[in-house]
Amino acid sequence: MTSVQKLPARGRLLAAAEDAFFSRGIRATPVDDVLRAADVSAATLYAHFGSKDGLVAEALRVRLAEWQAVWDQCVVRAGSDLDRLLAVFDALAAYRERQPAARWCAFLAAATELPDAGDEIAGVLAADTELLNERLRHFARPLAGDRAADLADDVVLAYNGTLAAYLRGYPASPIETGRRVAAAAAAAY
Repeated sequence: MTSVQKLPARGRLLAAAEDAFFSRGIRATPVDDVLRAADVSAATLYAHFGSKDGLVAEALRVRLAEWQAVWDQCVVRAGSDLDRLLAVFDALAAYRERQPAARWCAFLAAATELPDAGDEIAGVLAADTELLNERLRHFARPLAGDRAADLADDVVLAYNGTLAAYLRGYPASPIETGRRVAAAAAAAY
């Protein structure tokens, strides 16, 4: 694996942002901490991203692309319509193995911490929500037909509850519990 210090300045900034913003919090992390961890100047940050918000938005874009790739892999491995719908939980388990420092969900954290986020951050948050909703509706259609949107909403609620369970530390196996709740919802259709 490449050392953070061997990355170009842009990569070091993104790695430092990923580590600090999504484990400690965006508002709780001063830009100076990210600059120190990346070993770059403020001018370098502004040259690459324009602002802290620009850095947050790009870190979220990178995370969204990585999340989608992991979810894609889980969908490909799914053997049934139900497994494709529930692959979001498999993807969450696989993604958390890759990002162990994250407290919960970078997108929900950003939405919570930055309710009045500028267009750049808001656009990435909207893209994450759209990906989740569109895919779950698509995967729910073979199971629920005309009620696919309702089933997708049930799965989103179970998924969001799973993410929130990481903050609470309860239940002990949030992904397993969320998957079970979503499967029960699917069985009702």
